[in-house]
Amino acid sequence: MVFGGGSIQLARVFGIRIGVDISWFLVLFLIIYWLTGYYQDVGAGSNAFLLAAVSALLFFLSILLHELGHAVVAIRNGIPIAGIDLWLFGGVAKLERDTDSPGVEFRVAVAGPLVTLAIAAVCFGLGALISSPQEVVDGAVYETTVGSQATAVLGYLMSINVLVLVFNLIPGFPLDGGRIARAITWKITGDRNRATRFAAVLGRGVGWALIAAGAAWALSGAEFSGLWLALIGWFLAQAARSAQAQATFAGRIEHLRVGDVMDAEPVAIREDLPLDRAESEFFLRYGWPWFPVVDSGGRLVGVVAHEAVRSVADQEQALHTVGTVMARDDGESGLRAQVEDPLESLLGQESLGRLGAVLAVDGDGVLRGVVTIERVRRALRGAVAA
Repeated sequence: MVFGGGSIQLARVFGIRIGVDISWFLVLFLIIYWLTGYYQDVGAGSNAFLLAAVSALLFFLSILLHELGHAVVAIRNGIPIAGIDLWLFGGVAKLERDTDSPGVEFRVAVAGPLVTLAIAAVCFGLGALISSPQEVVDGAVYETTVGSQATAVLGYLMSINVLVLVFNLIPGFPLDGGRIARAITWKITGDRNRATRFAAVLGRGVGWALIAAGAAWALSGAEFSGLWLALIGWFLAQAARSAQAQATFAGRIEHLRVGDVMDAEPVAIREDLPLDRAESEFFLRYGWPWFPVVDSGGRLVGVVAHEAVRSVADQEQALHTVGTVMARDDGESGLRAQVEDPLESLLGQESLGRLGAVLAVDGDGVLRGVVTIERVRRALRGAVAA
């Protein structure tokens, strides 16, 4: 579960967006190129390229299942997932917010490695049934004496998943092992930011160790493998450094809550208000592009945009209410936040970028305020100045 960026969407699984970064295609090509040579040595002949392509795609399917393990557990613990991206160094499940307890952090972190362990075990079991346990082991270490092409593929998949498992369990943030270390430290200290800084320091140490090992490996004659390992180490060290800085900054704003920065006098429209009155009494009066919508009890039910109101003909606006054209809030759209939520929880909110604001509600869902992106920026600037 490392890094990632913009991506090309491939599909949706369980409602989760699956995408690939451009760098993924480079890795796919390299794996297919290398495996084609190996399968030719095994005796696959004209089937070598096909076996290599299937093996490479199954490997990335394994990575995807690893990330889906993280994602499913996160969703079950109430954490929305922005999507999963496959890229240069594997995959990343993008959580829309951080975990809120050591237990949840541990469960989300350990889910991916458990899936990878299960995949490796299944590959070994199937290979043993097809041929023998020793044949699977031979395939795992790329012996050319493997008698079955299917066993060679299963041996490769077993070995690569074991490698992914071992690498991800290295105790350095943001690897899964680092997140597990953070969960344990968090449990012991009771301080998430302190635990993050500790795990990030471990991650930076691991990153520099990989750079040193990669440089030594390259100097010994394995230039490509050494440089690849050093590159992985560099990315790990940079990601850990970023996490450490973010945790330090989060420590400066941890005392701030949503209620501390919100406008406590929000202007909202009732959902039963006719559209012509909404146009004259709100949009023309204030000139804002959208308004929160509440029910008769003041509970937040959605957002109405001026474009939605204007989409109804003027002569028909009196016949329709705001509730018929509003975008309804289902509670999972990232539109709302609890008044007592930490300010830090807003930093990844989608609606801050989409609408420029987040709507603050109390425990009963009653609208209590609006937090604009400018208010968040002012609070953050104050934290930096401090």
